[in-house]
This record gives sequence, structure tokens and C-alpha cells, in this order.
Amino acid sequence: MKVTVSRKAHFNAAHRLYRKDWSDKKNSLVFGKCNNPNFHGHNYELIVSVTGEIDKETGYVIDIKTLKDIIKEQVEDTFDHKNLNLDVEEFKTLNPTAENIVVVIYNRIKLKLASNLYLQVTLYETPRNFVTYSGK
Repeated sequence: MKVTVSRKAHFNAAHRLYRKDWSDKKNSLVFGKCNNPNFHGHNYELIVSVTGEIDKETGYVIDIKTLKDIIKEQVEDTFDHKNLNLDVEEFKTLNPTAENIVVVIYNRIKLKLASNLYLQVTLYETPRNFVTYSGK
């Protein structure tokens, strides 16, 4: 029997969407207000869901404290109150769109989970705009 365990988290971060190889005009046309040269910020909300078999000894799929600690270390400590473009290694060469951010978060968390666990990450950039990634 498989069960999904989820934990919510949040972080605040600034970013700028742009490509160095494009002109200012093209960046402005494609990314609009998100291309502000002085950056802009979001209050990101995150839902991390882990699916797996219930352990017969503990009754857990994953200890929620373990999941909380992974999220804190891999996401909150790295992203919270940071400029994603300047302060987070992965985004020094990767445009920090919501799509790219959710994949980076997924990859960071997945490395810390047992291989038999299925991971899905949902990232809310705004209350109405969100992306989901599950490694596919």
C-alpha cells in the first residue's frame, strides 16, 4: 500500500528573468516586468510530496522531521532571502523561471531521499501561478 506524505514550506527570494545572449528589447518583450534589471521578489510557497510503502516497523513512509530537515537544508537555507541569480549556484547559468526553480528544488531533495521513494514538488510563485515537477 502506497501513501503520500506532504510538507509545506516557504521562502522569499528575488530574481530577474533574462538571457545574456538576447538584446534588452527582446528580453523585455519576452519576460516583461520579470526582466526588471533591479530584480523583483516573490513569496514562494512549496509543497513537497513523498510517496512510498508504509514501513511495517515505524508506520512511516518517511519521518516528517527528516523531510522537514531536508527541505530546510536543501531549499530554505539556500534560497530564502537570496537573489537567485546572484546567490544560488544553479542559477548563475540557468534562468530562474518557476519551471527551472522547481526542477532545481526537486533535484536537490531527490538526492537526499531513499531511492524507493517517489517525489513530487509543487512551487507557487504567486497564489495563482504554480508549477509541479515529479522527475518526468
